[in-house]
Amino acid sequence: MKPISIGGALLDAGKITVADAERILRLQKEKGLRFGDAGKALNLITEEDIQQSLSQQFDFSFLADTESGLSDQLIAAYKPFSPQVEVLRAIRSQLMLRWFTSQRKSLAIVSAAAQEGRSYLAANLAIVFSQLGERTLLIDADLRNPRQHLLFNINEKQGLSDLLANRADFSVIAKISGLKELSILTAGTIPPNPQELIGRGLAKLLEQFALDYDVILIDTPPASQGSDVQLLAAKAMGALLLARLNKSRLTDLDMLKSSLENSGAACVGSVINDF
Repeated sequence: MKPISIGGALLDAGKITVADAERILRLQKEKGLRFGDAGKALNLITEEDIQQSLSQQFDFSFLADTESGLSDQLIAAYKPFSPQVEVLRAIRSQLMLRWFTSQRKSLAIVSAAAQEGRSYLAANLAIVFSQLGERTLLIDADLRNPRQHLLFNINEKQGLSDLLANRADFSVIAKISGLKELSILTAGTIPPNPQELIGRGLAKLLEQFALDYDVILIDTPPASQGSDVQLLAAKAMGALLLARLNKSRLTDLDMLKSSLENSGAACVGSVINDF
């Protein structure tokens, strides 16, 4: 099959007409420009249109800003070539080198306090892993104040808690349109006993998920709200520690790191969030 060109992709997507394409091709030939640059010079296409077309050519999951529903905080999906996402890719590379193997597939994203960016980091890391072609599962294990269903606009009312309570099956795992290697397991019904649910069933679930996914990221509640995070990190066997610039306290981070290690979880690394 002949590879589709940028012009062909733009035509198929309805971004340009045949007449527009002819104008672009004429200017491209006259000025010796690339098709995308010629189209931008004529104000017929935008840089976003070009990147969207390139994503199709190179099988790279990427969403247009016009696609509704998903939160604009998912910058790895909407703005994959921005400086912030380059940082996320650097974190991904370190984790691929230092943590994820065929035997280690789960990682908890943890922080000491609320509003430090755990859900934001977990969601965008999950996206960049999926863009690499890794079969990625993002689990919202904050069974007190979950956020992933809001970020990904998932209306499914059942999720992790329901799986742990044997009230649902794996059909509650959501696939995200446009991000073909990414799946989301929302928190589900808010339970009265999150620690007990996690303690008695999460390890077995993670073992089952490891058969179908290459990377499993776990969004967690803040350590300041209870000991759920230590239990989650222990079940995952590893944790990525998140701090927020000019907000997180070093003493809290030290205490969290010690408690994670005491629970049997490896502290894989730390990230400072300044976005």
